[in-house]
Amino acid sequence: MKKMYMALAAFLMTILAFSQGTITGTIVDGETSTPLPGASIVVRGTTTGATTDFDGNFSVNISQSSGTLVISYIGYVSTNVKFTGPGSVGTISLQPDAEQLGEVVVVGSGIIDLASDRRTPIAVSSVPIKIIQEKIGTQDVTMTLVNTPSVYVSGQSGGFGDTNMRVRGFDQDNTAYLLNGQPINGMEDGLMYWSNWSGLNDIASGVQIQRGLGSSKLAISSVGGTVNFVTKATDMNQGGFAYTTIANDNYIKTSAGYNTGISEKGWGLSVMLSHWQGDGYNEGNFGEGQTYFISAGFRPNDQHNFNFLITGAPQFHDQNFTKSISDYLEYGLRYNNNWGTYNGQYKTERRNFYHKPVANLNWDWNINETTDLSTVLYASWGNGGGTGNRGVRIRTDEGRIDYDAIYAQNAAVTDGAGVYFGSEDAYVTRASMNLHSWYGLITNFEKQLTDNLSWNVGFDLRTYYGKHFRVVSDFHGLNSWTEDIRLRDQNNNHDTYGGFGEYKFVTATESFRPSGWAAAFDTYPEDQKIAYSNDERISYGGLFTQLEYSTDQVSAFFQGSVSNQYHQRFDFYQYADQSLIDGTSSQNTGVPLPPGITDGVDSEKVNNFGYNAKAGFSYKPTEAHSFYFNTGYYDRQPYHDNIYLNFTNQINPLTENEKIFGLEAGYGFNSSIFSANVNVYRTSWKDRVVTSSDIVDDVVTFETNFGTEQLHSGVELDFKLRPAPGLSFNGFASLGDWVYKGEAVTQVTDEDRNVLSTETNDFDGGKVGGAAQLSGGLGATYRINDMFSVDSDWRYYDKLYADVGAVKENLELPSYGLLDAGVTFRVPLGANKMKSLKIRANMNNVLDKEYLSNLTTANFVEAGDETYDGIAVSNQGYFGWGRTWNVTLRYDF
Repeated sequence: MKKMYMALAAFLMTILAFSQGTITGTIVDGETSTPLPGASIVVRGTTTGATTDFDGNFSVNISQSSGTLVISYIGYVSTNVKFTGPGSVGTISLQPDAEQLGEVVVVGSGIIDLASDRRTPIAVSSVPIKIIQEKIGTQDVTMTLVNTPSVYVSGQSGGFGDTNMRVRGFDQDNTAYLLNGQPINGMEDGLMYWSNWSGLNDIASGVQIQRGLGSSKLAISSVGGTVNFVTKATDMNQGGFAYTTIANDNYIKTSAGYNTGISEKGWGLSVMLSHWQGDGYNEGNFGEGQTYFISAGFRPNDQHNFNFLITGAPQFHDQNFTKSISDYLEYGLRYNNNWGTYNGQYKTERRNFYHKPVANLNWDWNINETTDLSTVLYASWGNGGGTGNRGVRIRTDEGRIDYDAIYAQNAAVTDGAGVYFGSEDAYVTRASMNLHSWYGLITNFEKQLTDNLSWNVGFDLRTYYGKHFRVVSDFHGLNSWTEDIRLRDQNNNHDTYGGFGEYKFVTATESFRPSGWAAAFDTYPEDQKIAYSNDERISYGGLFTQLEYSTDQVSAFFQGSVSNQYHQRFDFYQYADQSLIDGTSSQNTGVPLPPGITDGVDSEKVNNFGYNAKAGFSYKPTEAHSFYFNTGYYDRQPYHDNIYLNFTNQINPLTENEKIFGLEAGYGFNSSIFSANVNVYRTSWKDRVVTSSDIVDDVVTFETNFGTEQLHSGVELDFKLRPAPGLSFNGFASLGDWVYKGEAVTQVTDEDRNVLSTETNDFDGGKVGGAAQLSGGLGATYRINDMFSVDSDWRYYDKLYADVGAVKENLELPSYGLLDAGVTFRVPLGANKMKSLKIRANMNNVLDKEYLSNLTTANFVEAGDETYDGIAVSNQGYFGWGRTWNVTLRYDF
């Protein structure tokens, strides 16, 4: 009996030993066999996990006798490793795969539309956090995607945050940008202002661009593609970081963050703060800003996961506008004529300032093994604008602003009462304000119907209220500023009302500081607004669904969505108000207004219905080869700014739903040392609106083409070669044929929104400008040892045409190539080597190449014209940056 008890005790102790213990192992790069520090290890079905140290080692405490470890690392294919009892699982190799970002998604996995969520391939490229941290430097987050096919980024010379990114030749308003699954394109015009998102460099876990139809399940109709920014969520591991970056032109940035880790009760907190400032590459391009990020997570059990985050990036940056090549050649390639000095102190006429906090609450509900529900409730509050001149500007001989002369001019104005009309010259700096409140809800229900068939359904609701007006930001010595309002009748026409005339007047006596922080808290009285004041309400509702069938070799999917948009505009400025009508206004001269003049504030409501449908299939005969084909048709509603003509309440009769039809196909090859993808595409876009701007002799004009059709087709190649441990090459090439078709109506307006001309033009065969139709690049990375690595990237651009909207004959810019290089040195610190110190240095445009990155005019060379590299110097545009550098010192703990 005693022996039986002893045997039973031994058996129980054995079970206990195998049910509680530690799993250890090492994670390495499958190509280079080098350790992967920071890889994530989680016991499937639990919240138990760990991360690897600097040598790739990990240790996980387990409470069960067997299970599965889920091992993931950004930029690598995740893998599952089974275990039975405590012990070592040995060395585990992860294979690089830049197309995988799914492993970084901690919350909102059903909302964040990454390519890994769908078996059918698409044209996709991803950038992991490692590349963002190392290579971004002082650049906008858009620059992380320049080494991918059919992507062209320009406009850096405008100032911090002023880049423009185009995908397959389509502008930013026709590429969908998502932040953790929520749309962030402007609701009014679809545009992206990257200065509002300067903090993405600090908070992003990864970026994925899906060119063309993409895999998004939302009811969005992106033409060029979809770009997903995945931010950090509450980190389950305790630790933090701090870094400082210095760069050319007195740039400095400091940032620090800390994660509490997930507590035993399921709570966690992650925070990050940063500050940056710099003079800018071009003269008069000073900028300054901050970024804050707070994420709080709660995981009560294995079924529910909640995460709340709020982030913002208040900033201001002084801007440089396009100017003639002749001006650059005369005053230098860094020339900017938007600034000057007063009593020796720097002042600028053109400053962009904004603060756009974004908050979202994510809830992931794992209902059962086959059913999930993901929901995000989000909001953003934008406050800011841009400054410019109002009145008579005076310039120096070098073309810069002569503020000393302007103050002297204003000092001579009677009683300091400046007016926008009249005999006395005067000048103020105005601020064109754009405020908004945006709220939305996105939810996605996913059901695994069978082992091979899955179904998604969800909806996307948004409501947006925007405010647009102008105020005075600097009186420059004046006491007040008065402007006249040219009134409109109910038919949006200007009339002369007999002896009364067609004007009323507003007088501003308060100035407002152009600062992102100030704009968030300032109030703006209606009687202080000048030039214009109008609001708009935009509401959107979309329903989407997806059905996907997949096996090891074959997959097919169908996506469909319907949506409705509601628009209304409210004008408080340019329509006659009731006090003028009934004669109670002091502005009334006593002559009654004619019949038909009403308040005219609220526009007619406009509702637009749209839909889209996408389908595709893939075939993977072996692990090395895969083929796919996708097609889609979009019937997309026009943007708000294209619905109402000339910034009035008049509805544009030429605007209708845009029709997009896309076809794409591709082939992929993958082996242990070489992988490559080839994509072909054809996108037809009809009934669209194209707008471009130009500045000549300080006069800004806008040209809009209504009813334009574009046809974009092309081929793309990307590859990665790993010939030896520690050495890898990556490359890309793209060739496009992007042209306008047929004819369209062209309308030209000035900066004050007055129509200058309207005509019908033939654009058939004209080249689409603004992005290089031929591009290619080659990059290399060599890891010399565990602590030291070097890398470089070379890019080439050709078939780049002027960004002038729809034209019959467009101007081709000279081709150019750029070379970037970087070096990384990292050393482990601490007994467990979880701490590290990293030094990263970058040099962009190593060869200091001089090149035109963008032109906004298409003036062809005529007899006697002066030229630059075959281009008439009368053309307006930007030169790209010359050689720049940055160095970062980072400490992880």
